[in-house]
Amino acid sequence: QRLLRFAAHLQQLDMESNGKRVTRQSRLVEYRTGPVVWGEPGTNGQHAFFQLLHQGTEIVPADFLAAAEPREEMGDHHAKLLANCFAQSEALAFGKTEAEVREELTQAGLSGEALEKLLLHKVFPGNRPTNTLLYRRLDPHMLGMLIALYEHKVFVQGAIWDINSFDQWGVELGKALATRLLPVVRDGASAEDLDSSTRGLVERCRAMRRGPPSSEPD
Repeated sequence: QRLLRFAAHLQQLDMESNGKRVTRQSRLVEYRTGPVVWGEPGTNGQHAFFQLLHQGTEIVPADFLAAAEPREEMGDHHAKLLANCFAQSEALAFGKTEAEVREELTQAGLSGEALEKLLLHKVFPGNRPTNTLLYRRLDPHMLGMLIALYEHKVFVQGAIWDINSFDQWGVELGKALATRLLPVVRDGASAEDLDSSTRGLVERCRAMRRGPPSSEPD
């Protein structure tokens, strides 16, 4: 839980640095560069996006970060968290074969059409790549090491992909368009020169503002 916002930091670090499609030589790349980065602490992610990691159509590499020791007394809670962490990396690596599922369902008393209908839903393909970064406990020194590790990774990937990890041209267009749209949204300036999609949003927004007050309670 202490790393609650760590994934958000890595989003900015990785996606803003390496979300590029043009090389240092001003040529379009012919390969994938920066990934989409997200994450959650503890078991929160297990019921949010792990379904996609285990059985989705895209192979998504994942990192697990875990402290061997908690910073305070937690009873057996920390042991349960570690068990879940290690279990997820094992499941992603090795999955569960069709033969294993068939045996499991047979032992549970299923057979025939009922078994076949459920069979593939419970197969896990495995061979999903993960890293598990295990450290003794999280303290300021260890947090700095983790940040430095990911910063180094981003720099090396940028060098390999021949992109400039230290510019952010991709954030400028939205800012420029927002500056142009502000008088339209705030002051009622003409929307005639906007594209049909943006103009439609502006007109819908204006219509909502002219409508009756919201019925939502204060």
